[in-house]
Amino acid sequence: MAAENVIRARQGDTLDGLLWRERGIGSAGLAVVLDANPGLAGMGAVLPVGTPVTVPVTTPAADALPLINLWD
Repeated sequence: MAAENVIRARQGDTLDGLLWRERGIGSAGLAVVLDANPGLAGMGAVLPVGTPVTVPVTTPAADALPLINLWD
């Protein structure tokens, strides 16, 4: 199993939007991804098309809320 993987930005992607869409990573994992990608924060709010973003496997996923079933 690879220790990390790479995703690429599409037109108009912000880092947090890209991470959420592709990996379900919320704000808790943003710092880990920025640490793995030196210089990424300096690219601005909208990433250039095709920008590779390395996502470490240890990145925390989005905090999931407990599922509530109204019929239980």
